[in-house]
Amino acid sequence: MPEYKHFPLADTAEGLTEADIIAWQVKPGDTVTVNQIVVEVETAKAAVELPIPWAGVVTELLVEPGQTVEVGAPILTIDVDPGGKAAPAPAPAAAPAAEEPAEEEMKPLVGYGSKAVVTQRRARKGAGAPVAVAPAPVAVAPAPAPVAPVAPVPPVAPSKPKGGYVPLAKPPVRKLAKDLGVDLHALTGTADGGVITRDDVHAAANGSTAPTTVQSVVDSGYDPATRERRVPVKGVRKATAAAMVQSAYTAPHVTEFLTIDVTPMMEFREKLKKSREFAGVKVTPLTFAAKAVCLAAKRTPDVNAVWDEAAQEIVYKDYVHLGIAAATPRGLVVPKVRDADSMSLKELAIALTELTDVARQGKTTPAAMLGGTITITNVGVFGVDTGTPIINPGESAILCLGAIKDTPWVVDGEIKVRKVLQLSLSFDHRVVDGQQGSEFLADVGALLADPAVAITY
Repeated sequence: MPEYKHFPLADTAEGLTEADIIAWQVKPGDTVTVNQIVVEVETAKAAVELPIPWAGVVTELLVEPGQTVEVGAPILTIDVDPGGKAAPAPAPAAAPAAEEPAEEEMKPLVGYGSKAVVTQRRARKGAGAPVAVAPAPVAVAPAPAPVAPVAPVPPVAPSKPKGGYVPLAKPPVRKLAKDLGVDLHALTGTADGGVITRDDVHAAANGSTAPTTVQSVVDSGYDPATRERRVPVKGVRKATAAAMVQSAYTAPHVTEFLTIDVTPMMEFREKLKKSREFAGVKVTPLTFAAKAVCLAAKRTPDVNAVWDEAAQEIVYKDYVHLGIAAATPRGLVVPKVRDADSMSLKELAIALTELTDVARQGKTTPAAMLGGTITITNVGVFGVDTGTPIINPGESAILCLGAIKDTPWVVDGEIKVRKVLQLSLSFDHRVVDGQQGSEFLADVGALLADPAVAITY
């Protein structure tokens, strides 16, 4: 006889509670093997391909691409013992847990943590236990004519706004309209700019003015709804937004700027490209910046530390897990180069190339984005001179690279055209004082202005 199992959405990283279904790799009727990839999902950290732990025949896909699913919720039904004629197992219904047979516990995916998956689903909106209503007593005598309930003011049926029209009214006026059952969309404000006042609401509630429709606004040809797009905030974009808000309103940011002549660095880069040791290796200004950050962090370890609010301690990291901010089709991700401080310039160049290629393909794993100590963001690739970056949560500093441009520069008393770069450094002032931030930025600038300075470190 067939044996059906529900494949739940696994916990792909600690702390995640939901994921978006991107694409199914199988369809009903397909035969699958153990650890075969069956679905691609997008979590708050990255896009992840999920393997199934059983072999068998797919009988039903329980969710559609684009849906957001909670961790532990069933997404697929599989027959692990095909051959019988029994009907596929229905999707789990909302019923007391004690009445359902216990399913086999799903283990977390290998390499994604040790958190056990609990198949617990959120109650649907609007769902609730049925409420018993006692029947009204029936009189023996003929019932009198029904009397309509008495209300202070009969509510006005709300009309759906047309053309994206939004009535102009202050919050207290909106509350008053709600309490009196007045539809603001049916009013025309008498204050300057068409703003609806309390008197307008009271007048409408007393029936002294006839409702005015917004048809005139629509007829004017201005229809914002036809020229606007709304995109749900999910996955990486949702997580990035939450992280940036948390960082901006938690860590007191300070940003400093430095403009440097990097002509010697660019000349040295050309020499490396022609050398046998760096044949086939992509060396970019980001490569030099990564090396400079690692060297400068040894002299100013404060930028590689982090504030522990719970313990009221500053944690100094004796290693550099260098984050590289990368723009991807799904949003901003910051994968890490582990132990970047122990790498040579060539090793850093190779690691950065691999890291950015994987990020642009949307294949960065959640584990690759955890545990950073300091970050570099390169807005120069977009032709931008500089910026004031927000610190990545869990870190205390972020370095921003601007575009390298030909700029007039004074050299030995003469004006010459040089390759000039602007740097900016944002740091957490709870951890890094102005002196330490300035010294670190100056060290990075000196190393980029003349790579030979690295010999002295």
